[in-house]
Amino acid sequence: MTLKNKVAIVTGAGNGIGESIARRLADEGVKVVISDINLPGAEGVAQDLKQKGCEAIAVKANVANKAEVDAMVARTVEAFGSVDILVNNAGMSVVGKSVDLEEQRWRLGIDVMLSGVFFCSQAAGKVMIQQKSGKIINIASVNGIGAFPERVCYASAKAGVVMLTKVLGCEWARYNINVNAVAPGYVNTDLVKDLAAKGTLDVSELETRTPLGRLAEPKDIADAVVFLASDNSTYMEGHTMVVDGGWSSYGYLESWLKNPGE
Repeated sequence: MTLKNKVAIVTGAGNGIGESIARRLADEGVKVVISDINLPGAEGVAQDLKQKGCEAIAVKANVANKAEVDAMVARTVEAFGSVDILVNNAGMSVVGKSVDLEEQRWRLGIDVMLSGVFFCSQAAGKVMIQQKSGKIINIASVNGIGAFPERVCYASAKAGVVMLTKVLGCEWARYNINVNAVAPGYVNTDLVKDLAAKGTLDVSELETRTPLGRLAEPKDIADAVVFLASDNSTYMEGHTMVVDGGWSSYGYLESWLKNPGE
């Protein structure tokens, strides 16, 4: 995939989808900056990658804090000399009735999931513009494409990420920078497994609603990111690649998926 010796920052890479993306990029020979608000988690991932012969460092950063984001990018350039790939993965869950959503939770969600994507893109973009090359991949969501009840903050932020991707893609294409996004559906992460174990999420119901009949694995999302980070996607700009097993395409009676053709 022509990624060997490239330098990537992956935010929210201390666990979950971000960790899977970082590991997948490292498998391709990428030098990876494991960024997370939880430094011990980031250090654990970075240390494991280094033991496997990959080049990796851990950096603590709250993406909602512009000063910490700027320091993260500066540390990356100091360690590896460039920023070739930025994966804006850091996020959070904000679920609840819109009428009861507290101002603090709304602002925090927007700060992390939308402002954070902009701050990271802006900081890395300055380096990429000087290099006249770069790949920015934003992790959006099907929640930013279709409406889900009781997710007003999350869905609004992710819809903003989809539009931010378009604007930056159009604006920075002249510098040979590709800005694209991946919109996952439901992914079989530890968080989803925990919610299922607690009985607050019915995985079988989600699988039935998905035409492919299963949740995504973190690797499914990581593979899409690797493609967008590679030279194989150089003519893609401002696009959101939906990786949801057909969830957002399917619009018929749910019962048909259980008994097709009957």
